[in-house]
Amino acid sequence: MSEQIPVEEFTKVESIFVRHRNVLAVRAQFTPIYTDYYLHLMQHQLRNPPELDGMLKDLLAALTLHVVARPWAETIAWTVNLRAPRVNFFATGSSLEELVTGRLFTENVREPDRNLFYSQTTTQPGAEPRTSTLQVDGNDPLFWIEQYYTQSEQRPCRAFRLEDETYILFVAQPDYDEEWFAALDEATAATLERDQETKLLETRRFRFRCGCDLDRILPILGGWRDKPEELFGDEDKITIQCPRCAARYVVTRDML
Repeated sequence: MSEQIPVEEFTKVESIFVRHRNVLAVRAQFTPIYTDYYLHLMQHQLRNPPELDGMLKDLLAALTLHVVARPWAETIAWTVNLRAPRVNFFATGSSLEELVTGRLFTENVREPDRNLFYSQTTTQPGAEPRTSTLQVDGNDPLFWIEQYYTQSEQRPCRAFRLEDETYILFVAQPDYDEEWFAALDEATAATLERDQETKLLETRRFRFRCGCDLDRILPILGGWRDKPEELFGDEDKITIQCPRCAARYVVTRDML
């Protein structure tokens, strides 16, 4: 009997410096995060349309790599409001907690006159977040992050999908090799260590997890404590969804 290979519980994110090119490469294989994501959908009886599901997974991967490319102690949230399909994507990640989560909004989504990308970065609890808004083109989350870097980070990046649910983000550093950077493609990314002199800077471990529960959801409903009929109508219980991960929680009148 062949020995069973254990499945990693975490997605290992590697920060790699490409010597002589002055470029940071951040790479990860996302099967563990995607496994947790689908277990989350099953637990809460959720199902996303296949095309949108793939786009959300790409966005989760892009955000995770971006969080690792940024300084420590940041929590970053991205919201993307698309015209067609009319949908909102949400993803958020924490560098310190090494967690990422996200969801789709497909109901009651306003139709914008263009695709809008919103980014919010918080460095410490209670601090005023740093926000930016930009127009993005297309329906590819990896192209969105390249546009975001150009407009908000003021430096270029390149992002690629590789085989086996592996993604890699290249971020330009001062005095980077512009010609080499512009010529990057999937093939070059897949053979990075073979063809370039590299140094592994650090490794982090990320999971798909929100951390929400009823104790965090109920305070949001406190405003209806004195007017439960407006919240429940003729029902004895309602279902509330977490705004970050779409988890479903049943709330009864006596819980308020």
